[in-house]
Amino acid sequence: MRHSLPLAPQFYVTAPQPCPYLDGRSERKLFTALQGESAEKLNNALSRQGFRRSQNVLYRPSCADCTACLSARIRVADFKLSKSQRRVLKKNGDLKRTATSPWATEEQFALFRRYLDARHADGGMADMDIFEFAAMIEETPVKSRVIEYRETAATPDSMRALIATCLTDVLDDGLSMVYSFYEPERIRDSLGTYLILDHVEIAQRVGLPYVYLGYWVPGSPKMNYKANFSALEIYKGGQWTDLGDPATHETETHPLSVPPIAEQVARIQLPDTRNS
Repeated sequence: MRHSLPLAPQFYVTAPQPCPYLDGRSERKLFTALQGESAEKLNNALSRQGFRRSQNVLYRPSCADCTACLSARIRVADFKLSKSQRRVLKKNGDLKRTATSPWATEEQFALFRRYLDARHADGGMADMDIFEFAAMIEETPVKSRVIEYRETAATPDSMRALIATCLTDVLDDGLSMVYSFYEPERIRDSLGTYLILDHVEIAQRVGLPYVYLGYWVPGSPKMNYKANFSALEIYKGGQWTDLGDPATHETETHPLSVPPIAEQVARIQLPDTRNS
């Protein structure tokens, strides 16, 4: 009986849309489906090449006249806490972490809606309903965890309040923070920073070398906070390199310097799935 080899993934490009990070620009994404027995290998391989996962799709920016979006990860072994980050850990010392299988709950969705309404009311997820939220959490063909953070002190109804949640992929070389949201009323507690710091601690404990943060965009106020983490690497020019001085990374890129789509796809190194 003959066994056919898994087909190489096909890559596609989205239509241009307004850029959510830099005013006056448009974005498009290069993406491929994430499915089948080789899903884990493909997710691991493409994550190391600047791709991100959204449900059963892997994507990375592929804009016609801009390369501002840079995939970022923390090199765990070299990470050092700053004084302000130590204060963030102290502020959130009342939180307890639990990790579960990727399963959506009404409690998570209620927190998600409060977060969106307060911080991203005009964003692309603003109209997401509970069914779409459940799909975002649960539709994953790879090893994923939902990490919840609750107050250690019980509320009057004996329930520990859910303060933050992060959907996290477990890669062969690190943790990838797919999406996180948190209680907007605790704005002074820097919960976004805290979640990253806690993932660094998790990676240290289990011996994983990296924490993948998604994209850092120089010139975007929404993304400035990522540059505050030490041992930060960015994926630029086909390789990972130290961030260095954030001010040295230009957001302006001439259209002629952006490789054509066919050339970008040709550079992608796919995993060997013959034994999948």
